[in-house]
Amino acid sequence: MKKILCMLLCAALMCGSLVIAASAASDYTIVSPYADVVWDGDNAWGAYKGNLHTHSTFSDAEMDLNEMILEHYNQGFDFLAMTDHGVTGTPWNVAPARLPLYWYQYILGYKQTPLTDEEFAAVTDGTYPVDGKARGSGMTCVIGGNELNALTLTKCHVNGMFLPPHAGDNYLGYENDHEGAVRLADAAGGISFINHPGDWLNSGRDIAIVSDPANVKYFSDILLKYDSCLGMEVFNERNHVTPYDRILWDNVLMACLPYGKRVIGFSNNDAHFHSHIDSSFSVFMMPENTVENIKKTMHSGAFFCVTRELGGNDLIGPAEDFDVRYSETPYPAFHELTVDGHKVTVRANNCTELQWIANGKVIAHETVEQSETDTTYVLDLDKIEGAEDFLYIRCELFGEGGATISQALLIDDGTQPIEYVADTSREAKRASLWYRITSLRLFVLFRLIADKLFG
Repeated sequence: MKKILCMLLCAALMCGSLVIAASAASDYTIVSPYADVVWDGDNAWGAYKGNLHTHSTFSDAEMDLNEMILEHYNQGFDFLAMTDHGVTGTPWNVAPARLPLYWYQYILGYKQTPLTDEEFAAVTDGTYPVDGKARGSGMTCVIGGNELNALTLTKCHVNGMFLPPHAGDNYLGYENDHEGAVRLADAAGGISFINHPGDWLNSGRDIAIVSDPANVKYFSDILLKYDSCLGMEVFNERNHVTPYDRILWDNVLMACLPYGKRVIGFSNNDAHFHSHIDSSFSVFMMPENTVENIKKTMHSGAFFCVTRELGGNDLIGPAEDFDVRYSETPYPAFHELTVDGHKVTVRANNCTELQWIANGKVIAHETVEQSETDTTYVLDLDKIEGAEDFLYIRCELFGEGGATISQALLIDDGTQPIEYVADTSREAKRASLWYRITSLRLFVLFRLIADKLFG
């Protein structure tokens, strides 16, 4: 009888443990980058339209510096960073470095002209006229931007931000070396993010490339190694060579989050021409439009990514390609994204579709009639099977005016992050040496010529 009672007691304890474990598995917190945003009321934060990746004739664009700045102002941008290739951005009334690499611009007849002191003052305080009237709100000048790796055939570009004067001037870079550029920004006390990774991967030709474990590991290792590297572009310009970068972002998120690294998604127009300006940009939620708040928001992720042109795909959409650049149709906009327990509330307008992504898959989708008035949507993760196993969720809006997506909201179940340790094995060192050899500029040039001739 004692043996039977002991067995029954053990069974009861085991069942109790299983119940506790099951409860613990669903005991998680949704951590939102928008948690501090004040959405309504007298102290509501503003939604500021901006771009952090822009070019002029001081590098390889066809628009003069003053023309590029004024056109962004005319199109309603609230902040702007000039990030010419290998040229560290200066106040807009001060000419940045004129590099020998871009002397050909003079031969082609292009000018290199900063704003006048009067134009700079009027643009930054909002008195510069648009259609004959003062705009009323200034455009904030973000200096210290530089698209590093200026002379690389492989386009392994990294945006260095908030760099000291001349820190990245004439940095030509090395082929296939994102890490070198990230290291430069880090050593200079700046921050960085990886530009148009799909352009480097040439993933526009095959969607499978952005899910290749080797490619995911390549970017994840850099992001995990450098805290100052905040993330990567998910929208770039017209997305015609980078249509699958948000899928790559999902894969990198899943690789980095177990280590406690939030990967921020960025969206920029990478403007070289007038036609690029109304393509992709960001909407920052901030109490005030200042450089300090812009930098803080880049770190927190309290902003949304917008694009006006995107190719379709069968994995996470959109169902069809769209291009609504320079149309008068407003883009879909978030007016609230709040968390209450396991429920997430979104209030948005100008959208026809809303979907939620978790671990790279669509977990909820809703089709609505587009309206200029706000519509409220609620995602209840308690009603989604397997939600306790998600690493993150994120929201996407599609409408007649383009697409707008949120940052990732993290699912925190209390598990301690894994410590990242770089692979220093002999095999890893051999692979690194071979990678460096195949990344020599001459090797890359011959490979590109061979691809053109025989590819």
